[in-house]
Parts: sequence; C-alpha cells; structure tokens
Amino acid sequence: MNRKDLIESVLSDKNLSHLTKKDADNFVASLIETIKKTVKKGEDVSLVGFGTFTKAKRAARMGVNPSTGEKIKIKAKTLPKFRPGKAWKELM
Repeated sequence: MNRKDLIESVLSDKNLSHLTKKDADNFVASLIETIKKTVKKGEDVSLVGFGTFTKAKRAARMGVNPSTGEKIKIKAKTLPKFRPGKAWKELM
C-alpha cells in the first residue's frame, strides 16, 4: 500500500465519508509530519494497538567494503525506530 492507497482507504471508511480527497491527503500528511517532528525532538509517539515510534542511536562500528575487502569505519548515527504494539504482534 502506498500513500495514494492509504488516502483511498481513509476515504472508504464510512465514519469519514464526509472528507474530501484533499482533506484526507492533508490528514495523512499532517499525521506523518507530526510523528516525524515529535520523534526528531526525542519524544516517543505511542499509538495504542499499533506501535511506538522512537529515536534510536546506532554506535560507530567497523565494516568491510564488499568489493575491495577493505575495512572501513562506519560513523555513529541516529535513526527512527518502530516497535509494533502487542495487539499488532498478536494479529500476525
């Protein structure tokens, strides 16, 4: 499912039938931006029954260039992380 499909799915919900396509697109965009900004600040976003978005640090480490076999240093970085909620885990 891509963003367009997600918007169509929101529109097909009978509780949200009053929304226009533009409203649904704005809703999805706003939701995504809010999650990104909140996690970037270091706060978690927990959606009960769905999961939690967090900010995770990855330590620096040594790696190997597969084409040359040369050892390289990989810098530390911060990345977003998602942990599915209990209800979602049980669904799978």
